[in-house]
Amino acid sequence: MRQRLMPGQNTATGAAESGEGELRLVWLLIIALAAARLIALFATPLELYPDEAQYWAWSRDLAFGYFSKPPLIAWAIRATTALGGDSEPWVRLSFGLFQAGATLLAFFIGRRLYGPTTGLVAATLYALAPGVQLSALVAATDAPLLFFLAAALLAYIRQQQPEARLTNAAAAGAALGLAFLSKYAALYALVGVALHLTLAPSARRAWRPGALLAAIGALGVVIAPNLLWNFGHDLATVRHTADNADWAASRFNPLEALQFVAAQFGVIGPIPFGALLVGAGLGWRKRLHPQDMLLACFVVPPLLIVTAQAFISRANANWAAACVLPAAVLAAAWLVRWGAKGWIIAAIASQALVAAAFLAIVTQPMLADRLGASNGFKRARGWEETTAAILDRAEREAGLTSIAVNNRFLFYALTYYGRDRLAAAPPLASWLLASEARNQAETAAPLDAALGHRALLVSYEGWWRPQMEDDFSRTEALGFASIGLDAKHRRRIEMFIGEGFQPKPRDPRTGLPVSAATTPP
Repeated sequence: MRQRLMPGQNTATGAAESGEGELRLVWLLIIALAAARLIALFATPLELYPDEAQYWAWSRDLAFGYFSKPPLIAWAIRATTALGGDSEPWVRLSFGLFQAGATLLAFFIGRRLYGPTTGLVAATLYALAPGVQLSALVAATDAPLLFFLAAALLAYIRQQQPEARLTNAAAAGAALGLAFLSKYAALYALVGVALHLTLAPSARRAWRPGALLAAIGALGVVIAPNLLWNFGHDLATVRHTADNADWAASRFNPLEALQFVAAQFGVIGPIPFGALLVGAGLGWRKRLHPQDMLLACFVVPPLLIVTAQAFISRANANWAAACVLPAAVLAAAWLVRWGAKGWIIAAIASQALVAAAFLAIVTQPMLADRLGASNGFKRARGWEETTAAILDRAEREAGLTSIAVNNRFLFYALTYYGRDRLAAAPPLASWLLASEARNQAETAAPLDAALGHRALLVSYEGWWRPQMEDDFSRTEALGFASIGLDAKHRRRIEMFIGEGFQPKPRDPRTGLPVSAATTPP
């Protein structure tokens, strides 16, 4: 099963360009998964997670950038909701399509580097990776990031062949630019390119000045509008991305780093990630194949950088998502080369079982309740009822100048689930905890003196209520609403009237209210 095809080799009549049967199997896999995911999208009772509602709100006002993310996620949502309306399935629809496209690209990458057998295994491992299942069914940045990074990687590989054309270089630059517009984690690919060009002389020779200019030019044209938007908005997205990394926390927690590495078994898949670790160990003893070296340059940097970040500060399991597709291809290549047919079957079978279970739970969330896993879905439940409770209360209060919330989750849940009622309701505003806006809700609709003349104030889980009350000359309690999420979890919102908004000074060191001793959990 060993296949030794060099990256850049002209294989138009060789194994890397054959495999019509394997390609048909990949198409069948893509169609079957797409159909299953469409059924789940339109059948699930799960509501939009507030981040998804936020991205939907952005899609109503198209721009070249937003406070916390580049613009492509909003553009994708706008495209599908323009076709089918604003219901949850149409908000999420494009992300499964991005993952379908990424699966096809995984096959092409594997086929070009190693042959059709590896291409088929790579596409299957990627399509069934646990992390891919989640990102195919939610509106988030990982799916478009992975699709465009895969397109950039394929174009980069094609640029290595002797008859390379400037179009390959330009395509690599443009695809990388679109990945950048999806999520700034696309920068990991630049690290991968730099590392590969450093380690592989043949790769450097393939990038003549004309090709390099074509790639840089295409990249620059694609990302220029977002860069200009950032410079025109005080580098909002760039600063938020840097702040979110939280490097300044410096907790030096090795357990956090170990937990992040362990989480990759659940993102990439237990057997594929295990194969990567085994292959990395074997690679210390002998020289890697050129194809392996190429892929490793795109797998290792995100994993190492985010592991270091987890050690120094913190990291979410998906922050190294940029490596998932090349990792699946590399794991497939090694498993095929080792003749590990049993492990390949076990990997595909186990990941298919997990994918089927996930789709079943998404379609019937009560299964998660019975399995004791409802906590993972609580933030996608109860927002429509929460919105109704707030707007019903607002309708009973006379003379309101605004509905002011102290949490962006509430702001965007109201924006989405109250979209038909807000036109007749008082303006929606955000009370600012700190001395300056910390998210786009606070940037777009900050509470001011006019809006705070007589406001319906809403505290999420009672957080920061004393500080909110302290910013008004008079307050009147109205009670609370408790929304059931499942058998074990409820969401509590506290509502009260605030009159005469006069925000108190914030601590110049922290930006927080002077009376704020601790941050809510």
